[in-house]
Amino acid sequence: MNNNNRRRNFRPRPQKNNFRRRSGALNSNGSNNINNNGNLNFNRNGSMNNIHNVEKTMQKFQQLAKDAQSNGDPVLAQNYLQHADHYLRRYNELNDRRENVSEKIVSEERSSPKEEILKKENQPITN
Repeated sequence: MNNNNRRRNFRPRPQKNNFRRRSGALNSNGSNNINNNGNLNFNRNGSMNNIHNVEKTMQKFQQLAKDAQSNGDPVLAQNYLQHADHYLRRYNELNDRRENVSEKIVSEERSSPKEEILKKENQPITN
């Protein structure tokens, strides 16, 4: 009888000393001093800083709100619209930040040729 197709039970691997331990002080009972709050880990991958991910998430909640409204659930639709509004505000923040950075780069590019001309003018002429 062949038992290769049988599911195996999960067995956790033994924890090695100092293996992937977070840096920081340990308190008296040996656990980390960091609070285990789920919100701290929410944005670990930086998805809220990618404007395309934020826009996609905003559109997803808008579509969910439309679906909930068509199903006759105005409370759920309002909930989804509030989520979409949050992502719209974040999208606008990222868009403004991107515009400010691009304006800064353009202004630096415009100022750099003037600086080069001034440097050339101030150099002594040697013959």
